[in-house]
Amino acid sequence: MKFLTGVFFIGLALFVFACQNKNSEVFNYQNYLSKGKFKEAESRLNEQLADDPQNDKLLVQLETIRRLRKEFPYTQADVKEQLREYFPDITDEDLKQWENARQLEMRVIDGEKRYFSRSVSNFFRLNEAAGKIREEKNGKAYDGVEDFQQTVIPQWFKKNMEPRTPFAPQRIKVNYTITLDANAVPDGELVKCWLPYPRTGSERLPKVEFLEASQGDYTIAPNETMQRTVYMEKKAVQDEETVFQISYLFESAAQWFDIKPEEVQAYDKNSELYKKFTAERLPHIVFNDHVKSLAKSVVGSEKNPVKRVELLYYWMNDNIPWAGALEYSVMSCIPCYVLENKHGDCGMQTFLFLSMARSLGIPCKWQSGWYLLPQTKNLHDWAEVYYEGVGWVPVDPSFKLIDSDDMRIKEFYLNGLDCYRLVVNDDYACELVPPKKFYRSEPFDFQRGELEWEGGNLYFDTWDYHLDFEYLPATEN
Repeated sequence: MKFLTGVFFIGLALFVFACQNKNSEVFNYQNYLSKGKFKEAESRLNEQLADDPQNDKLLVQLETIRRLRKEFPYTQADVKEQLREYFPDITDEDLKQWENARQLEMRVIDGEKRYFSRSVSNFFRLNEAAGKIREEKNGKAYDGVEDFQQTVIPQWFKKNMEPRTPFAPQRIKVNYTITLDANAVPDGELVKCWLPYPRTGSERLPKVEFLEASQGDYTIAPNETMQRTVYMEKKAVQDEETVFQISYLFESAAQWFDIKPEEVQAYDKNSELYKKFTAERLPHIVFNDHVKSLAKSVVGSEKNPVKRVELLYYWMNDNIPWAGALEYSVMSCIPCYVLENKHGDCGMQTFLFLSMARSLGIPCKWQSGWYLLPQTKNLHDWAEVYYEGVGWVPVDPSFKLIDSDDMRIKEFYLNGLDCYRLVVNDDYACELVPPKKFYRSEPFDFQRGELEWEGGNLYFDTWDYHLDFEYLPATEN
């Protein structure tokens, strides 16, 4: 009898152990995705959700798989057709070569090669020979940022502006609209909307004035909110789009610091500021061995933080080209992705810069919103670095070095920022005001907005955003 009892408990222990192993395997769903087993991951997650339907972790994992599928919509035949205009004799071997070089982004999903929605446009950025072929056929593509850098910034330096003193003030009026697709939610259901709104108080963005909103009842988040919003609600009407709109004007200015290495003081490593802004912050400010060793190899024996930031900036300029990005919500570690693929968009470049700089003990932080240049506009992310005795100084890794023999112009974005920045975020992954109930479409950055209803989050594929702006005459002092 004792023997049978022992066998029973051993069997029970093995059963529990097997179940625990199965659960552990399912929760580590990245293993399935890395092997392309999306359907199996979805099946196992749904099994667990049947027992625990409100488990947020499982719901987020399942939603991430759905979003990943949307990020890779193209088949191999689709991509070959897109490229055939420039490569009439394109072969599967060509695709494989470009895939292995990390120039044509692909992943295997349930046994089939699927290509990133921006894989072809990125390919012409990342493959120099392909870029030349397209340029010979279509002509050189216009680059509004490059145009701005070559025409506007040199004019500033002809005026002998004073370092650190804000200059070139602007008053910019913004109309921002979010439009939810008709019938994205049932008739009569309440749609909740968070729209981006500028943070003020810095020398570069001293003032904002709210003008109007499409809804009479709205909430403007306090200025100290790190990701600032205007919140509104509206009931959906059958067969009609649900529209949210705000307008405001803000004042901004450019600033150039011209920091000299000898000006900065030794960091107070016991200060709360230093501890906070040199800390690892997973998953996207990461101090893994690759990041730490790379950062140390880039700066070598240099100890001065100004020179270290300069070395990091030049390394980023030379080694990490800009390319269109996956949605951040589907990425488990952005700096890891950038180092593996050798490219990234502005936010991805910024996360890598923050990781490398912080790993060296240089305090730095995230800043983002939009750039509203006379030539072009777009969402944008950049950084700020803290120098003891100086304060916070902007560093824009994505705008990179400017083609100029004048070092002040060439390195402008190493310690300066233009006057066309709409700053919405002074941090990332912060709680919105009022708090959002469901998992965000963009859980880290906040530039486009967020929507949800009682049935869940409303992802980007259900709505559009649009920003119009105009420059207004400067006010009299």
